[in-house]
Amino acid sequence: MQFRPLGRSGLATAPLALGGNVFGWTADENTSHQLLSAFVAGGFNLIDTADVYSRWAPGHTGGESEAVIGRWLKASGQRHRVLIATKVGKPMGEEGSGKTGLSRRWIRQAVHDSLTRLQTEHIDVYQSHDDDSSTPLEETMTAFAELIQEGKVRAIGASNFTSPRLAEALAVSTRLGLPRYETLQPLFNLADRAPYEAELQALCVAQDVGVINFFGLARGFLTGKYRNEADLGKSLRGGGVKGYLNPRGHRILAALDEVAALQRATPAQVALAWQMAQPGITAPIASATGLSQLQELMGAARLTLDSAALAHLSEASAGG
Repeated sequence: MQFRPLGRSGLATAPLALGGNVFGWTADENTSHQLLSAFVAGGFNLIDTADVYSRWAPGHTGGESEAVIGRWLKASGQRHRVLIATKVGKPMGEEGSGKTGLSRRWIRQAVHDSLTRLQTEHIDVYQSHDDDSSTPLEETMTAFAELIQEGKVRAIGASNFTSPRLAEALAVSTRLGLPRYETLQPLFNLADRAPYEAELQALCVAQDVGVINFFGLARGFLTGKYRNEADLGKSLRGGGVKGYLNPRGHRILAALDEVAALQRATPAQVALAWQMAQPGITAPIASATGLSQLQELMGAARLTLDSAALAHLSEASAGG
């Protein structure tokens, strides 16, 4: 398994990241800790979370995922073996509370809160969860530079940025001599190709920005679990899959089935392996709620697709 650089940060990761959005939500704490331990034991190291996970769940206020990871870090003694990537910028309070965005004031408060929940002295990759057009990029990038200088953050990244805004942020860092965004988290998978491929891919490749794409399995659609509307009730996330149930989506599933049969693999493994082979991709993010599911996902990193399989999948998923 080949490790890949996260931009120019000096950090390197295995070609799959574990999504922490489910920790303390659809995966309880005990299960989450088992998943984290198994992921590291499998030779992987990048764990992605965010301060806002899982604020959307009833009774949650945000920070639940970070807190679960923090207790695992303390109990397991595995901090030196993992890269922790978390995010700032989405609302962590009611409208008007000021607990949102990328101002220097909020970034400094949010990083303190995240470090406390994670029970660690530094964050390996601290990411802007959303662009914040109301705050000058100069202010945001200067705030991140302060955190890096103070040893609280090792590298920074962006998520949900357009190509023009990412290019502008990189230019601001160059002009001011500040640390730059070394990673990008865009939406990208076989079913959602355009958001990344249209403009972001070329920029990330040219600027050596590592890509750790989210929804690597398209909310579970690419596992083959959801074949028709009757399947949508199989999980809490099924409702987000309905939009994929169209002729193109069925072509994608058929191609995944064909390649998986030839490779003696699963559709999920094939879907992730296709992503790992795309230009600019460092590590897709995938979430698991059980150990057998995690073992399946980790198997994708050991799967190499030949040119014919890659072309078949790309052709079947063209147009989206």
